[in-house]
Amino acid sequence: MNPSPEPLVALDGAGFRYEDGPWVIRDLDFTVQRGRSLALLGRNGSGKTTLLRLLSGGLRCGSGRLLLEGAPVRYDRAGLTRLRTAVQLVVQDPDDQLFAASVAQDVSFGPLNLGVPEDEVRRRVDESLDALGIAALRDRPTHLLSYGQRKRAALAGAVAMRPGLLVLDEPTAGLDPHGQEQLLTVLAGLRSSGTTVVMATHDVDLALRWAQDAAVLTGAGLRAGRTEELLSETDLLSEAGLRIPWGTAVAAALRAYGVLGEDEPGPRTAEEVLFPRAGRGGRAG
Repeated sequence: MNPSPEPLVALDGAGFRYEDGPWVIRDLDFTVQRGRSLALLGRNGSGKTTLLRLLSGGLRCGSGRLLLEGAPVRYDRAGLTRLRTAVQLVVQDPDDQLFAASVAQDVSFGPLNLGVPEDEVRRRVDESLDALGIAALRDRPTHLLSYGQRKRAALAGAVAMRPGLLVLDEPTAGLDPHGQEQLLTVLAGLRSSGTTVVMATHDVDLALRWAQDAAVLTGAGLRAGRTEELLSETDLLSEAGLRIPWGTAVAAALRAYGVLGEDEPGPRTAEEVLFPRAGRGGRAG
């Protein structure tokens, strides 16, 4: 039997509390496997953002440890540079992340700060803007961008760092349906090029549609597993303050009426109900 692959990043017995406050998370084990897409779910205040900041080095474990490719992360200059080269966090509000005068300047800041040669920085900026579909906005002042464009610019800045793991905090918040579809297309392209993606969300329908794996935060801790299996556990969802995904409910009804076999995957979108023979692209098994 082949050994399980080493997780890209992992929290081992991690705990964290803010100054003079209670523990936000405690004795938490959490792993992200290379090449997977993972949705981190939980109600507001469950600790999702804290967990993401621990993964990216923005916060340091108060107990336990953070591992990068099996090695404990050191919080000195060299250790944090290694971590932030491998893991990039995109926060929920793009205005907390954008600060340069133009889009291209903002996207180039991270690689330049790491000492990447200028010709390589230019190549990364061009590739990142193309990947996000905002090449035409490279010279646009960031304060003149729409909200959706600012979201994309912030994501392009993270992509330009060439991280192995991209960590997104509620990336679809504030986007209209068209903007959400555009973002999911971008994430599919990044995943196909080898980027591992973790997305924090409370949107169970989005998680079921997009993520291969899921992790659910509750007051009792964290449960992780394959998305379809985890999001069919009604007691777990209730404990986490989450509703049953639309696709899970539809699949249960289709199986009850004999339309869908017990081993057949359920629909993730309305289109898959209307056009069941169409391809189920966008998420690998």
